[in-house]
Amino acid sequence: MAGHSKWANIKHRKGAQDAKRAKIFTRLIREITVSARQGGGDIEANPRLRSAVLTARGSNMPNDTITKAIKRGTGEIEGMIIEEVNYEGYGPGGVAILVECQTDNKNRTTAEVRHVFTKFNGNLGANGCVSYLFERKGVILLDGERCDLDNAMEAAIDAGAEDVEVDDGVISVTTALEDLHAVSAALTDAGLPVTNTDLVQVPGTYIAVEGSDALTLMKLITYMDDLDDVSQVSANFDISDELMAEIEDKL
Repeated sequence: MAGHSKWANIKHRKGAQDAKRAKIFTRLIREITVSARQGGGDIEANPRLRSAVLTARGSNMPNDTITKAIKRGTGEIEGMIIEEVNYEGYGPGGVAILVECQTDNKNRTTAEVRHVFTKFNGNLGANGCVSYLFERKGVILLDGERCDLDNAMEAAIDAGAEDVEVDDGVISVTTALEDLHAVSAALTDAGLPVTNTDLVQVPGTYIAVEGSDALTLMKLITYMDDLDDVSQVSANFDISDELMAEIEDKL
């Protein structure tokens, strides 16, 4: 899971810098609302909602804000209608890109997403052109500087995780969608420093990207992820550690 792991870890480090930005809460509130509308307001029975709430709590979102977002989703209180829409396309090097959005204005969002694809030598494609390459999984991030990799790996596998990776001080634990909450709880109970939980689209295959295409691709993904209406960007890229280290300084 080279591509996924690298992008997850870049976002994790970047998130520390962006933590005070209001749009972090906005994204989380939208995700909670949409999750509740689609799967109901019961956190225990709705894995996607449970993941969103855990992430919101980890970002110090007030419980009252979380509760109101859930109630908006279930229709118990009125609020802005948020529509979920996905975009699919290709980036430099032929990398498949899946962009998940939550918006109150689809026309605006479509124009913004199309602009980023075009700006960085990508192409917006038809629905279904790349989504079949991805499978939704649970991902838990641990602070590798505050725990032992062997202990984390043993605890994760014992709890039912599918895979464990480490990259630049961040340990990434991958689970089946329905096992995310149980594995996260087990790691927390074991005293391991869980920093984030999420549901992500994991590609089944990866495309190696080199040279200038790698930098342009990462700019496309970074700019796309910074759009207010974008909740998640997934791509099936593989970039060497050495090249990725060079790229990070230019993003």
